[in-house]
Amino acid sequence: MRLKSLLFLALLVGLAPAAQALESRPSDPYFARFNVAQAPPATGLVLKPGDRLAVCGDSITEQKMYSRIIDTYLTVCVPELEITVRQYGWSGERAPGFLARMTNDCLRFRPTIATTCYGMNDHEYRRYEDRIGRTYRESSAAIVQAFKAHGTRVILGSPGCVGKNPSWSQAKEATMEDLNLNLCELRNLDIAIAAQEQVGFADVFWPMLVAGFEAQKRYGTNYAVAGKDGVHPDWSGQLIMAYAFLEALGLDGDLGTFTVDLAGGKALASGGHEVVAFQDGELQIKSRRYAFCAAGGDVAQDNSIRSGMTLVPFNAELNRLLLVVKNGTAKSYRITWGKETRNYPAEQLAKGVNLAEDFAVNPFSDTFAKVDAAVAAKQNYETRQIKDLFHGPEGRTDPEMTAALTEKVRAPLAEAIRAAFVPVTHSIKIVAE
Repeated sequence: MRLKSLLFLALLVGLAPAAQALESRPSDPYFARFNVAQAPPATGLVLKPGDRLAVCGDSITEQKMYSRIIDTYLTVCVPELEITVRQYGWSGERAPGFLARMTNDCLRFRPTIATTCYGMNDHEYRRYEDRIGRTYRESSAAIVQAFKAHGTRVILGSPGCVGKNPSWSQAKEATMEDLNLNLCELRNLDIAIAAQEQVGFADVFWPMLVAGFEAQKRYGTNYAVAGKDGVHPDWSGQLIMAYAFLEALGLDGDLGTFTVDLAGGKALASGGHEVVAFQDGELQIKSRRYAFCAAGGDVAQDNSIRSGMTLVPFNAELNRLLLVVKNGTAKSYRITWGKETRNYPAEQLAKGVNLAEDFAVNPFSDTFAKVDAAVAAKQNYETRQIKDLFHGPEGRTDPEMTAALTEKVRAPLAEAIRAAFVPVTHSIKIVAE
């Protein structure tokens, strides 16, 4: 990053240049040229009950992967908030493009909160130039201001990173590092805009860049957090993106705790869960809140959500369903949840183990998959609704009628998500070893 860009960033947020805090960098020379402005932390839960969330972005959003993770997570992990979601991804879009269409496509649905993820196309797949930053900054700030003018709270997301100079780039002389330094500039501008406009910020770039480097050391050089084409992530990279946005929304990840007192023969469950019975070491629970399930897929492959969970603390920070077993007499216990069994030392169980992390396949998996499939169907239609119909002959002829008719098609798809999300009764067996 050039010095004048750092000076501009510092002045924009009202700080002296020397006070501009930077993120700590890994020690590897790979990161030596990246001056990454320190991201502001989330300050408590940003979401409010009944929020209507708009997920806005370019082709990476239109992949309907990180947006689907977010949608499903909000449905099953925090159902008490009753959040509804729409995704507005548009392939090839830049921030000025969304600014031009946001009134027609997004604001008409009265979102109460929105996430944005632009910058990938805005950086033009070339070395940073001042005009790139100026255009991106002006359009991004205008998007935030338009949302605020309509009463919509905003989480301004940074662009992600690239894994190579993609085939469609016209600047063949630019290296992957050149492109990522450019994207880092835009990320830092996002932080400045968020501070100036007093909105939230989601850091997509830095976690993806660091995770991508770590993944190649851990799993091999073919592992591509940013996607095989260098730009469009598969499930592992998309999980990292969803992690960034869910963190920025201020979610605490506490999905419930099951506490078993073996000596007293008693069991308790926290909110969202109800103890049905506890006898002879078997705990039966009725849950109205799920863990986020990521079954299947090789943890060493970039097409696996489970693999992405090994690169960022998703489970520790956003997906904690704890089992605490106290006052036992054995040194270790065999825990069976659904069809899977794991052994734990008694000391570890007394502190609590995260069932969501340890049991890839669990009693929530089947119903979770049904909810997730319903979310996918709804989001698939949302792309057709906006891109094909709002911007097709129907929408150009009568935009209001098109909106009304397409909403009648979307409504049962949204209802199918609610219908798929049902309480799950499940058992945990605790056997002394």
